[in-house]
Amino acid sequence: MAVGNNNARFITLGCINIVSAANAGGAFSPFGDITTLMVWQANKVQFFEFFALFFPSLVCFLVPAILMTLFIPDERPDPVVEDIKLKQGARFIIGLGFLTIALAAGLEQTLGLPPYVGMMIGLSLLMITAWFIRNTRYLRDKDFDILHNVADAEWDTLFFFFGIIFSVGGLGYLGYLELMSQTMYTGWGADITNIFLGIASALIDNIPVMFAVLTMNPDMDHFQWLLVTLTAGVGGSMLSIGSAAGVALMGIGRGYYTFFSHLKWTPFIILGYVAAIYTHYLLNGHLIGT
Repeated sequence: MAVGNNNARFITLGCINIVSAANAGGAFSPFGDITTLMVWQANKVQFFEFFALFFPSLVCFLVPAILMTLFIPDERPDPVVEDIKLKQGARFIIGLGFLTIALAAGLEQTLGLPPYVGMMIGLSLLMITAWFIRNTRYLRDKDFDILHNVADAEWDTLFFFFGIIFSVGGLGYLGYLELMSQTMYTGWGADITNIFLGIASALIDNIPVMFAVLTMNPDMDHFQWLLVTLTAGVGGSMLSIGSAAGVALMGIGRGYYTFFSHLKWTPFIILGYVAAIYTHYLLNGHLIGT
């Protein structure tokens, strides 16, 4: 919005591509999205095996992005002259962020520890660093309080996800998910079902979709688990309400990015979705049956 300078067309297309990029970028990494993290935690796909989805995810973003480029207004934005300086300790904290990701992956791969252990170690190191920033004579920044930042977390969003998972778990306990699994995976086949679930994730979010799949636990090969990870991850880009990124941007880009402004460009997103699936079959077809 700062770069667009109230240019509605540019801001709208920019927001749509941010949503598309966020969802596509998260589909090929175990840390990229909650859905990939769930699949990794369930041991359906191993850490490095997710990277087989890199090119399908890239295609999913590039196809609509290139097409939308043709509709960007031919204007030059005003230069940004704001001078921003990093505070003392900023680079070290950025390094801690990368170290935390490495710990989560490394401890899981080498010692078999759950990824949250590495994350908690990283949080502990961050809290120790925060203490030094607040109390060291040269850094002394009393406003840097990690506990305060944790307290400001979006608990409403966390409770929303808890409610969804709790509801899906109830459906599984009552037997409805088993009925769905027999109808869809046994009746329709894994290919059609996994592609359909990607479309469904645009309506009801990808987290409950993936949790339902993991609860049903259908007998699928490695290729199909990668396929449903891809479709559930990028399918939410079709609608603004299909992913957390879209919902967040609707709140930030009020008046520029709305449900209907996104819906207008949904056909381009669908083309990217189809192209990503085709690329997955083209590049990873050798995994069928494994």
